[in-house]
Amino acid sequence: MEKLYQIALPRKVVAGRGATAQIKDIVDRLKVENILLLVDGGVYKSGIVAPIEEMLRDYQVLVVDDTPLEPEYKQVLEIYEKIEDTRIELVLAVGGGSVMDTAKILAVMAKNPEYRDNLLDASLIAVRGLPTIFVPTTAGTGSEGTPNAIVVVPEKELKVGIVHEYFIPDVVILDPEMTRSLPPAVTAATGLDAFCHAIECFISKKANAFSDLYALKAINLIMKYLRRAYENGEDMEARENMLLAAFYGGLSIASSSTVAVHALSYPLGGKYRIPHGISNAILLPYVMEYNADQVLDKFREVAVAMELDIAGKDDEGIGKMVVQEIFQLTRDLNIPDNLKQYGIDEGDLEILTNSAAEVTRLLNNNPKKMTKEDIKGIYLKLLRS
Repeated sequence: MEKLYQIALPRKVVAGRGATAQIKDIVDRLKVENILLLVDGGVYKSGIVAPIEEMLRDYQVLVVDDTPLEPEYKQVLEIYEKIEDTRIELVLAVGGGSVMDTAKILAVMAKNPEYRDNLLDASLIAVRGLPTIFVPTTAGTGSEGTPNAIVVVPEKELKVGIVHEYFIPDVVILDPEMTRSLPPAVTAATGLDAFCHAIECFISKKANAFSDLYALKAINLIMKYLRRAYENGEDMEARENMLLAAFYGGLSIASSSTVAVHALSYPLGGKYRIPHGISNAILLPYVMEYNADQVLDKFREVAVAMELDIAGKDDEGIGKMVVQEIFQLTRDLNIPDNLKQYGIDEGDLEILTNSAAEVTRLLNNNPKKMTKEDIKGIYLKLLRS
């Protein structure tokens, strides 16, 4: 049988400056009364959620304003225990990937009693969850377009991805005004996270016509606009296009899969709590360098999306150009190139390597086989650079 491929999409997407103003009309049409508004402390204190609360003043809104960043699965359960006796009919998530991932799980748990017993087991999800509206406040994770939810499992010192089609939100609001106040460092880390999603999904063994379409467009937008958004947060053209790029990166994941960057990133987040975007950004150029000789044909298309001058260059030369450009991008955005500043040293190599090697869901899709020695070699470069 030929390889089949598919994509599941949000039911409605509203994009553009001021798009959050549409939330009340959308909620009105859903005919609900009780809403869970999920947000993290930093976003809530910033004040950008206040206009949304005001437009929903005629509804019963339960606000959870302390959703943890990089949540442990038990923390998600604790939030559910606080709300399970309420009559929530809709989950509205305003925030980054952690908030949206938490919202996905909560919405599904509300309708799937068996899933509440083990939220790490997506096979226990039988029916769609509560309706969801996602308003991303970073241009990075693309969680608003993916069927994935990421949680930390402390017992394994690892992040785990839970995947199910019912995690895909009903409504997505892409409003660049919600990202205006992002600090440069967060803009950089989240933007490179989006870049990881796009390029990993493009070279993945699961890549297909759907994921390629979104991935290449995301790469193109990120190369055009990420530096601009980093240098000037008030550049709303750059902010809007970065939100689109992050969303397209999420849609790439919805049809394809990330690969070794994310696999090696999970132990860095799970054990050392390095923020997801940072750990991906640190690993990105080194993993692409490792994969390059296996995906030269793909890198030619990446080079075109990056708008590099490849005239007269052979595939090997183009591959090197792409890798060099990725290294330059991370340098321009002041991404660290050494793990020692996070308290990691060569004595940690074995546990990091073994933990990453367990992420077979992603490593199996990497275009080039990666042994434990290969994994260790990449970590070692990031301790000796």
